[in-house]
Amino acid sequence: MTDVKEGRFNGRDGTELAWKETGEGRPLVLIHGYFSNALTNWIRYGHAVLIADAGFRVIMPDLRGHGDSAKPHDPAAYPRDVLADDGLALVDHLGLADYDLAGYSLGGRTSVRMLVKGAAPRRVVLCGMGLDGILHTAGRGDYFRKVLTNLGSFPRGSGEWMTEAFLKTTGGDPVALLNILETFVDTTPEELAAFDRPVLVVTGREDDDNGSGEALADAIPGARFQPIPGNHMSAVVKPELGQAIRDFLAA
Repeated sequence: MTDVKEGRFNGRDGTELAWKETGEGRPLVLIHGYFSNALTNWIRYGHAVLIADAGFRVIMPDLRGHGDSAKPHDPAAYPRDVLADDGLALVDHLGLADYDLAGYSLGGRTSVRMLVKGAAPRRVVLCGMGLDGILHTAGRGDYFRKVLTNLGSFPRGSGEWMTEAFLKTTGGDPVALLNILETFVDTTPEELAAFDRPVLVVTGREDDDNGSGEALADAIPGARFQPIPGNHMSAVVKPELGQAIRDFLAA
């Protein structure tokens, strides 16, 4: 596989954050999902190298509270919209003036919030995210709060048990991840309707965890919807995810 480089930068509040990158060419900022990290979401299953091989410099931050980034336990380190602010800080740190933006699940929501706050990528891919997860962020937050505050109590094979198992595989910090839930900000239909650049929405055919991906595409002028195999947990490991991102951005 193409070599993976690692770097560090500071968020606007001075929190030390990490990113990985691979490939050369047009910059793509690619943001992972909740409980995950750049390695698990994008590198392990081959998406990063697939996109890099199409001529992209794939830049993959570890969100605050995740991966190799700082995981402070102080709630003051988690103001509302801080993940979008961190994303904008990375764009500024790297001096990216012409780039693309994509994310899975929480990474998709973070991409939306970056757009609301002034990010200006050429193209955007929102993966593993539906309209409800953008308009009403509390719903999924309540589910994860239940998991994180009742670890070890769920029946084997249940959805909560599987979520906790994923947390263990990524070495997630429950305190930091609970704090992340306080950063969520709802986006209004009017804000979505103001998006003025090409957007692709990609979700698994059995993924309704964050509502309808097709409805999210319908809420964004000119956006296109593309289903891929899988549900919210399995679609992220399918080659079709990386292929969809690559083909849309390389067109």
